[in-house]
Amino acid sequence: MNTIAVIDYGMGNLRSVAKALEFVAPEATVVVTRQAERIRAADRILFPGVGALRDCMAELERLNLPDLLREAAASKPFMGICLGMQALLDHSEENEGTPGLGIIPGQVRHFDATLCDRETGERLKIPHMGWNQVRQSGDHPMWHGIEQDSRFYFVHSYYVEPAQQACRVGTTQYGVEFTSVISAGNVFAAQFHPEKSQQAGLALLRNFVSWDGSQ
Repeated sequence: MNTIAVIDYGMGNLRSVAKALEFVAPEATVVVTRQAERIRAADRILFPGVGALRDCMAELERLNLPDLLREAAASKPFMGICLGMQALLDHSEENEGTPGLGIIPGQVRHFDATLCDRETGERLKIPHMGWNQVRQSGDHPMWHGIEQDSRFYFVHSYYVEPAQQACRVGTTQYGVEFTSVISAGNVFAAQFHPEKSQQAGLALLRNFVSWDGSQ
């Protein structure tokens, strides 16, 4: 049995993510949970999230989840989405500085308020919202069957800056080139929302369901 635990800490499109997983893997058991025993028993973990990192970390602490998430990220296939990606790093500029889980070394940066389109010079809006291309780096198993420069749906004002170049497995252009997908060990995380990204997003979730955590 393939059991996927979607972490429920009160922040994120939990039902949308769960429904997307159920659609791509009807044979799997998808549980939306914050219970330690169910998270430990799952075969793979999906960590979603929207909103502010400070609120995210406060809820994780209140629910005694940080150490459990670190344990899960070290032992089984683990996917972070949007805020769930940013929370994996050491520290964020949000709210004048917010510590993350420290699972992947690096920082979370705010888009510069003066960000402009490289071709037109037009000022870009923050948050970065809407469809954008992802340039795949390397041949990660999670990219199987997904075309280079496929478009995914983004909503965010912050972006990750991993300490190690090898962790960058996807980049996106929005005034600057930023890291939109990271991977380390059996952890894979994306800034965009695969559950809102139509066929390319569903393909990524389908790959996660069968991914064994190797690179």
